[in-house]
Amino acid sequence: MRTIIAKDYEELSAKAAKVMLDVVKENPYAVLGLATGTTPLGLYAHMIADHEKHGTSYAHIRTVNLDEYKGLPKTHPQSYAYFMRKNLFDGLDIDPENTNIENGMAENETKECARYDALLEQLPRDIQLLGLGSNGHIAFNEPGTPFGSGTHVVTLAESTVKDNARLFDDISEVPRKAFTMGIRQIMQAKKILILASGANKADAVYKMVKGEVTEAVPASVLQLHPDCILIADQEAASKL
Repeated sequence: MRTIIAKDYEELSAKAAKVMLDVVKENPYAVLGLATGTTPLGLYAHMIADHEKHGTSYAHIRTVNLDEYKGLPKTHPQSYAYFMRKNLFDGLDIDPENTNIENGMAENETKECARYDALLEQLPRDIQLLGLGSNGHIAFNEPGTPFGSGTHVVTLAESTVKDNARLFDDISEVPRKAFTMGIRQIMQAKKILILASGANKADAVYKMVKGEVTEAVPASVLQLHPDCILIADQEAASKL
């Protein structure tokens, strides 16, 4: 795992944008694995600004997202489908038909997971963007998730619910379940870019980079990936 330490969140976002844009500009037909949460927002702002300034085209780019809350329609302001449209897709020339995410309203969980598994087989990712949970989770793969897992429905850990509560009016509104891409599928990406910002991620960063490779810390599996880049700000990297 290659580690880049940025002085602050702004520098982290700029460095992440360079990695992502290198992929897009090298291959206009690339498949991007994307993530939600507050950490990628700076990166996405850079991508939009680059598109507006330099005309980088996403007309043939395809995307797949890591996860989606179960029970939220794609029109819900806290759904990840809505998040992606608001914070990235609406600012690019990407075809909405080329963007993919799990259906949070799917009635049959098993069928939806199988559908997404099949889709991911058809869309091998040139780069997979990840955030890092304070408990070491990647996507919604909580501690204890098998490394060989495919798309599945997970009951969110209380720490994850608390991490995400800031985006809702009240913690009681945070969904307790989500569809998530599995660890096996994350590891299939040609390149992985994981971002970590803030002192509350320092323990998870240390365990991911220097700890034992264990399902108790899902992100530790990234030590085994041949092309993984961690970009962390100084606070998140403080224990390395």
